Amino acid sequence: MLSTVNVVLPVFGILALGYVAVRLRLYPAEGVRGLVAFVNNFATPCLLFQAMWTSDFGATFNLSIIVPFFIGSVFSFVAGIFLAIRVFREKPGVGVASGFAAMFTNTVLVGIPLLQRAYGAESLPIVFSIIAFHAPLLITGGMLVMELMRRDGAPLHRALGAAAIRVAQNPLLWGVGLGLLGNLSGIEMPEPGMAFFNMMSAAVLPAALFGLGGALNEYRLSENWPQALAMSILKLVVHPAIAWVLMVPVLQVDPDIARYGVLLAAMPAGINVYVFATYYNRGVNVATNTILITTVGSMLTISGWLYLLSL
Repeated sequence: MLSTVNVVLPVFGILALGYVAVRLRLYPAEGVRGLVAFVNNFATPCLLFQAMWTSDFGATFNLSIIVPFFIGSVFSFVAGIFLAIRVFREKPGVGVASGFAAMFTNTVLVGIPLLQRAYGAESLPIVFSIIAFHAPLLITGGMLVMELMRRDGAPLHRALGAAAIRVAQNPLLWGVGLGLLGNLSGIEMPEPGMAFFNMMSAAVLPAALFGLGGALNEYRLSENWPQALAMSILKLVVHPAIAWVLMVPVLQVDPDIARYGVLLAAMPAGINVYVFATYYNRGVNVATNTILITTVGSMLTISGWLYLLSL
């Protein structure tokens, strides 16, 4: 148990430092957006580029881990929509935004730093193989379902076009794609290039966590927190539980390998949940509450998953 605490405390300590620094105005709130943009648009794409260039895909591209992760995501999405519409009596558009909050994982700002801290660099190639599909599949799927279900939906081809543009503009995918091309080319990266990407990659962990902590100052619990709590349970508990059941008992994946995918599934809701809700102006309060609840609550749930995965 002490080893679990040793993993979690430094990660959430940096996140808390970012929150307190902005809260006490020791760090400018307007600087948070720039810091998060640096992580998403520059540092993490460099990390993904380097990882894809140097990865052994025969060992890391494991469908027995990738597929269960996304089955858990889709189940949480569908369950979130059902709960929002049937239990909380929301309109279909809000239901889809709620389901998206239960589905979309913070793979970058929390997932990469925590997996790196917990299991070291050996976990990252498998994590990156999931990240490569994460945004394209889930954002496109979420937008497609939103256009099909909301009553004032635009034509389907417009939704698919908007999703394609959003995916193509994602710097994370550029990092993955270019790194994959470098890997397939068989060219060895020169030492100055390797040093550059090592330096950029080293910035991801502290900058991502500090920036996310600062960004939490923007979120406040509103009147629909019970609905957000339900989405948070789907995200933090149900999604990783489904991933674990499918990977280990069903597909017989080595638990020491499966834990990388399971723990990534246990990460909180990503900031794209808020972007998605504001893009459609549906369920914005649910989205912000889910981000807040899952980010804070994951300090306990991730500790629990780390303990269970170590047994």
